[in-house]
Amino acid sequence: MPAPRRAGSMAAMTTATPTPAVIRRMVAVFGLCGFSSALAARALDPLMGDLALDFSASHEQVALLATAFALPYALVQPVLGPVGDALGKRRIVTLCAGLLALTLALCALAPHLGGLFAARVASGLAAGGIFPLTLALFGDSVPMGQRQVAISRVLACAILGQLAGGAVSGLVAPLIGWRGVLGLCAMAAALSFLVLVLDGRGKPAPPRAARPSMADVARRYGAILRMPAARPLFIGVFLEGMAVFGVFPFLALLLGEPGASGTTRAGLAVAAFGLGGFGYTLLAPLLLRWLGQGRMMQLAGCVAGLGLAGIAAAPLGFAVAIAGAFGLGLGFFMLHNSIQVRVTEVAPGARGSAVALHAFCFFLGQSLGPAVYGTGLAAVGAVAMLGAGVAGIPLLGLWLGHARPVARNTA
Repeated sequence: MPAPRRAGSMAAMTTATPTPAVIRRMVAVFGLCGFSSALAARALDPLMGDLALDFSASHEQVALLATAFALPYALVQPVLGPVGDALGKRRIVTLCAGLLALTLALCALAPHLGGLFAARVASGLAAGGIFPLTLALFGDSVPMGQRQVAISRVLACAILGQLAGGAVSGLVAPLIGWRGVLGLCAMAAALSFLVLVLDGRGKPAPPRAARPSMADVARRYGAILRMPAARPLFIGVFLEGMAVFGVFPFLALLLGEPGASGTTRAGLAVAAFGLGGFGYTLLAPLLLRWLGQGRMMQLAGCVAGLGLAGIAAAPLGFAVAIAGAFGLGLGFFMLHNSIQVRVTEVAPGARGSAVALHAFCFFLGQSLGPAVYGTGLAAVGAVAMLGAGVAGIPLLGLWLGHARPVARNTA
């Protein structure tokens, strides 16, 4: 893997080890960006019933708004990864935060469903340059001994964004409407852009690497994909994104009472999912100490599967569904954060490219998930479709837990 090794050596020589105060500042600044990106991604999930009524469209049709965000997010990754490696990850994150604010404002002003789809696509493209490159930036800047803690704190900010997406949409939308919710998302993204600009003042611009050719990019991605320890991570995160997030646009349909949109209940379920993520951040040190990363990933699949079973059992009571959403969030973040940490060591010399490939697979899974779940719900019903996820997620955790970890590479 010669190209990643050369780039990694350059990054190591030009980046000084940050002090704890600098790491805390990085977490605060980029955590706000992660919050705004996650808020934008999840804010519409509880509102699908309202959007279907507003635009006189079917629930399955408006549910594809989740795909309209996630698919562009995925497809832009192979481009943004090498661009971030060449031009500077912080520079690209700042640019994308500004574009996210603009495109979310366009979403709020969309005159019809087609316009909302177009603006949502643009939002997904912009958001694609924020969190994945943030992870790569932390991989470049923060020593491995401190990296997992730092990344988990940035992840906590993103979880808070997911939680706020559910709470704001489900509880505030009846007062300000879905346009108002998207307006709040635009203001959050604008604030993160402003903070990035102010924080970057007076700091030296990162050195620019030589711009890679298409052949260089293809060789770099090919070298990463040929690594035996890397392939399970990318396949696993694709399946994880499809199995977990594919159900989100249908929460209002699955949890709603007869004759109601289910918006508030769906919002509370999304919030419970986020709280499960916070539970993971509190339990992570103990779980890693007691179980180790591999066994924790296996446990994560079982917990997430039980959580999805709770959502499937919503007819037994809304409290069961909320407990299920919490368990789904706990298991998902146990599994996903373990994958993230492993990915930052896949190619230390080309972390932007490696993390971008990870995000591409994850959001490609998210983009296909709503279509898969929508087709399955219509064809075989909720019990059978959700049952497939209940069985599949534990198997995924078992497989990833047994997969060979990424070897430490200090190049």
